[in-house]
Amino acid sequence: MFDDVRTTEPALVEAFQRDGHVCVRGLAGGDELAAVRPAVERAAETRTTGVAPLEARDTYGKAFLQAANLWRLDEIVRTFVFGPRFAAVAAQLLGVDGVRLYHDQALIKEAGGGHTPWHQDQRYWPLDTDMTITMWMPLVDVPLEIGTMTFASGSHRLGDLAGPIISDESDVAFDAAVRDRALPLATHGALAAGDATFHAGWTLHRAPRNPTRGTRPVMTVIYFADGARVTEPADDFQRFDLAMWLKDSGPGDLAAGARNPLLYHARRGGDPLVTPSPRLGTRPA
Repeated sequence: MFDDVRTTEPALVEAFQRDGHVCVRGLAGGDELAAVRPAVERAAETRTTGVAPLEARDTYGKAFLQAANLWRLDEIVRTFVFGPRFAAVAAQLLGVDGVRLYHDQALIKEAGGGHTPWHQDQRYWPLDTDMTITMWMPLVDVPLEIGTMTFASGSHRLGDLAGPIISDESDVAFDAAVRDRALPLATHGALAAGDATFHAGWTLHRAPRNPTRGTRPVMTVIYFADGARVTEPADDFQRFDLAMWLKDSGPGDLAAGARNPLLYHARRGGDPLVTPSPRLGTRPA
């Protein structure tokens, strides 16, 4: 499954470069996800056992249950996470030859779960490139009443806005930034299972609460450009990420350890044992 590589429409690439986010409809089929969803939910359950009840958590904790690096727990999940079909889209949207895995993450918004505050993903990542992108794919149909993410279009071109970590405070600070800079807001509406959004690492985004009685299981995969190097962590959050997701690499090293396999390369395929390409530059803000 997920081995076929497709060519991304030029209009989608242009929209991603302009807005910092796009939606790719029908990237996975219902029959493919029929096997993936139970595997994701089983693996995620092993990593969320003992989590406090919804009402006892803070705002970020109420947003969703999260469980990462599930590819290390289940072969079906690994097939999904390593899928060249998805990684090729990520590379084509970024405009790079190849992408590596940063980490996967299941995000399960529970019935009655809270909103996800405004935030920028990349402020947590000790990497020397802004050629980063996240695929967000629901494993069930997501109607408008649950909602998908809202993006501040063009915010990726501003780089690090130096806001607080994801919290009530980040919601207030980034909401003000959106208003002050008159950034247009966009959402991709209802999504079917297997549709996927892609957003750049610096793209500001948030998500509404889940007012329904059903859960909203989503699988995400974070990619970065092949050739990126690890930077000195700027704070404890980046130190955590270095230890967890870049475990085999240190500051100054190519981010090419065993936990960061090459998932797609336009000229070399997805062999994780291939020697990485020279360092890539960063995209100007």
